[in-house]
Parts: sequence; C-alpha cells; structure tokens
Amino acid sequence: MNIGHASRASGVSAKMIRYYEQVGLIRPAERSEANNYRSFDERNVNELRFIRRARSLGFSVDEITNLLSLWRDRARPSRDVKAIADQHVAELEGRIAEMQAMADTLRHLSGCCAGDDRPDCPILADLASGDPPAGRGRRAAARPFGG
Repeated sequence: MNIGHASRASGVSAKMIRYYEQVGLIRPAERSEANNYRSFDERNVNELRFIRRARSLGFSVDEITNLLSLWRDRARPSRDVKAIADQHVAELEGRIAEMQAMADTLRHLSGCCAGDDRPDCPILADLASGDPPAGRGRRAAARPFGG
C-alpha cells in the first residue's frame, strides 16, 4: 500500500510517517521499482499504530524507539518495558504536580485581583517580579504583591 493508504490505516499522517522514517523511528519503507513510491505492508502499519498509541500516552521519540525495539524482540524481559513505563509515569506525575502548582498560584493571584477599572493588578506585579515559576520556588501566595 502507498503512504496515503498506510496513513489512513494507521491513523498517522503521511507527514509524520516521513518524519518517523527520517529520525529512524521506523525502517524506511520499500520503494516500488515502477514509480519509486513508498510501499507499506501490514507490519509497517502495525508499527505506525504502535507509535500513534505511544505518542498519545506522551512517550518521547527516544522512549518509543526503545519500546519498539522491545516490542520487536519476542524474548525481551517485561521488566525492561515496565521500567520505561514506570519512569514515564513518574515524569507525568511530576509535570502534573508542576501544572497544579501553577494553577494554584494563578487561582490565588486572580482571587487577589479586583478586576475593576483600577490599574493595580497583583497578576501583573507577580509576573514582573521575575520570581521562579510555581512549583520551582516560592509560591505566589507567600509573596507580597507589588513591586
């Protein structure tokens, strides 16, 4: 099947298929002799579906490279796969905690802002303070407004 058919069958855009080939995530597809078009088979489509699902779970290209390698190796120990997944979960949970801290800080700042015709605004004052983002330093709730 050509790249368009592979794209539709896998749910991965033709542009991303070309990118995955370029970065070595997937093996380059065979080329037809007649017109030099890429020719994909069911194995290629299955790998593209695997990649699409892994991307939807937030895995990086490097992580997917490792996961694909393990998926292709039928003698792999599942602990290697589990280690990658567990590390990814820890990273996701860290990012969630950072984002929650940012939301908490912004919620607090928004609650302190009168939102009226006056120019005083604790949100802008906090942004102008240059303090570290929420979750990586002092929290806005602990800072005085102004500045």
